[in-house]
Amino acid sequence: MYRLITLLFAGLLAGIMISCGGNGGNEEESDVIKIGHFASLQGDIATFGQQTDKGIKLAVEEINANGGVLGKQIQLITEDTRSTTQDAGLAAEKLISNDGVTVLLGEVASSLSLVAAPIAEREQVPMLTPSSTNPEVTVDKNGNVRKYVFRVCFIDPFQGKVMAKFAKENLSTQRIAILKDNANDYSVGLAKNFRETFEAMGGEILAEQAFEAKQVDFKSQLTDIRDMNPDAIYVPGYYTEVSLIAEQARDLGITVPLLGGDGWDSPELTKGKFKEALEGCYFSNHYSVEDTTAKVKAFTEKYDQSYGELPGAMSALGYDAMYIVADAITRAGSTDSEAVTKALSETKDFPGITGNITIDEQHNAEKSAVVLMIKEGKFTYFATMEP
Repeated sequence: MYRLITLLFAGLLAGIMISCGGNGGNEEESDVIKIGHFASLQGDIATFGQQTDKGIKLAVEEINANGGVLGKQIQLITEDTRSTTQDAGLAAEKLISNDGVTVLLGEVASSLSLVAAPIAEREQVPMLTPSSTNPEVTVDKNGNVRKYVFRVCFIDPFQGKVMAKFAKENLSTQRIAILKDNANDYSVGLAKNFRETFEAMGGEILAEQAFEAKQVDFKSQLTDIRDMNPDAIYVPGYYTEVSLIAEQARDLGITVPLLGGDGWDSPELTKGKFKEALEGCYFSNHYSVEDTTAKVKAFTEKYDQSYGELPGAMSALGYDAMYIVADAITRAGSTDSEAVTKALSETKDFPGITGNITIDEQHNAEKSAVVLMIKEGKFTYFATMEP
């Protein structure tokens, strides 16, 4: 009941704000520009949200130290979604209606961004997701581009295609099994696009087994896969399940490499007993911390100085997202919602940490991907895959 009352109250406030001139109506007169970030700071995928939040905060710190945007300081307001769809919706409503943010940043998980996207559309507030890769975040099920929703990461069709091509051409695999999270839009999308590309290239998908989020015993699915003798197993899930899957696969005598996507990118993936199980496995990602270009080196060094750790891809994407927002507001010359939305749609060749970013007609980022190999528990650069 409390959540229902909160949601209704947020909706009432939104109506009041719209009747008074819409979001950001008073921000032109303020000395700050409010940016909202909704993220999973607690819950099942908390390391993703925490990494993203650190990257965004580092960007805000640098932007403000260099004079801010349009002569104003950025004020970052972060709401915790607790890794749930219900809290993601409430967080987006609060940031828009109560806090009056100019732009929404978030979420990491596609399932959570899919809850917030219709809210951003309804309230006409631009939303930029750092790392939600499901195509429907920016283009709805009817094929309509969401006017106010954008992303700075590549999408599942590209990521699935990248790993299928990598498996076929770089690893010379012919027969692959898929183990996916049936309740996760991200996992289902990657599996679909991997299968289509791998089969189109002449490869054979032996089976497409499924599990549910928070499952801890995968031996039944893995036993069936083992008996098919695949060359590799594609596991497009999150680190929370992948570590357990890898450990149990090795316990069952499965020695072939596991392949995955950016949902693997967490320091938790190879902690402790999981380190050996994931040795020699590969996953697609947005950048490599081993990149030696001046821009990336400066970012990794500053991040390490600030947080005492090296940044993962979620941190880099959060950092890029904040800088793209600052760039769009600067080019718009205003915090007006329509002007900022237009500027975001016109982003071209933005020099980010995760590559040069161009926003296409479907509000997706055109950019390359990297494939990382897990070696001695570390994510080691292996290859770059172009769009």
